[in-house]
Amino acid sequence: YGRKRALFFSVVLICAGSLIIALTPSYATIGVAAPVLLVLARLLQGLSVGGEYGTSATYLSEVANKENRGFYSSFQYVTLIAGQLTALALLIVLQQFVLSPAQLEAWGWRIPFLFGLLIGPVGMYIRSHLHEPPAFEAQKAKAAKESRLAPLSQVLRDHPREVLGGLGVTILWTVCTYTLVFYMPTYAKQQLGLPLGATFQSTALCGAIIFVLCPLMGTLSDRIGRK
Repeated sequence: YGRKRALFFSVVLICAGSLIIALTPSYATIGVAAPVLLVLARLLQGLSVGGEYGTSATYLSEVANKENRGFYSSFQYVTLIAGQLTALALLIVLQQFVLSPAQLEAWGWRIPFLFGLLIGPVGMYIRSHLHEPPAFEAQKAKAAKESRLAPLSQVLRDHPREVLGGLGVTILWTVCTYTLVFYMPTYAKQQLGLPLGATFQSTALCGAIIFVLCPLMGTLSDRIGRK
């Protein structure tokens, strides 16, 4: 159906998940329905981000020229880390200067999700004005003339080794990223007893390093190859 539609739909679903999380009443108000709604909202966001990641990475690689494809594609992850750093910066400000720990735990944690909704209209506007990459248009035109399998079926049939290799690589960095960047603050606070502010700051430093290194590694891949 095209990169443009997929990217527009993904940002709509991500914002819907954030809205549900921000507005879901507490357990004391609606009982077990509260955690059920939160889990469903997180699943909606997670599935949407998964679709977003693959589609945006594909789009960047298709619109980039061959000499700078690694550099262009690296900005997909740079922007992901930028969002994480923005969220961490907001949490640090709320914790250090605006809210008490009790307020942050009671209702202040909802603020970042409401703040995140502001990017929704911007993302929708930008993506509604995207142009499909020439590579996709050529592929679509070719498929219209031929009797072919659905894209997913064709890829699984013709490139099983590449699919398995891609899954293996993706599992590796996904586990590392979610463990170090997303779960580490929770682990450091609950298991190691570190102050919440220190865990946010260390995670922000980790993200900043990734933010700087990604374009450099992308450029290096353009010069010496992806492998």
